Amino acid sequence: MHVTRGFTGRPRVPNAGLPPGQYDAGDDWPVLSAEVTPELAPADWTFTVDGLVAEPRTWSWDEAHALPASAYEGDIHCVTSWSKFGVRFGGVSVDAFLDLVRPAPEATHAVAYSHTGYTTNLPLADLTGGRAWIVWQYGDEPLPAEHGGPARLLVPHLYFWKSAKWIAGLRLLDHDEPGFWEQNGYHHRGNPWEEQRYSGD
Repeated sequence: MHVTRGFTGRPRVPNAGLPPGQYDAGDDWPVLSAEVTPELAPADWTFTVDGLVAEPRTWSWDEAHALPASAYEGDIHCVTSWSKFGVRFGGVSVDAFLDLVRPAPEATHAVAYSHTGYTTNLPLADLTGGRAWIVWQYGDEPLPAEHGGPARLLVPHLYFWKSAKWIAGLRLLDHDEPGFWEQNGYHHRGNPWEEQRYSGD
């Protein structure tokens, strides 16, 4: 797949809260997906954490909702140059799931995978310490399907392709294993403040 450099968007307005190369999307939330939006009902949704863990586990929708609720309020940034300020998501911290499965000492990375088959790789450090969530609420409403509902991964400090829509699970590994976009030329980590858009950035 060819990766095109030089995304263009709205004119940039200086803003100290914007990472380099980004614009403020305001009330817009562009819909960008590598796959067709699935028809996935909450009753059919599951979330699994496996790989290098002491106790692999799968949660149903109700079981995941029974875990301690957590929320994120802040900003999100997409590699296609838009950012949104002051968003609010509700769900459960990834830490709550990991505490129950107990990652092995040698676990350093994870592959997040979706019910559609999409994958993306993340250092485990980017998923722990209150830095990532499984979310099913946006504002006061259920997360829309086109934005990853019924539930998506949220890793707001990285470019948004790392926040896998329609999340199905995390597989913990002792090595880095590139996912869909990473195999097609995108950066393995995706830090917006360092403009880690492409391999080599």
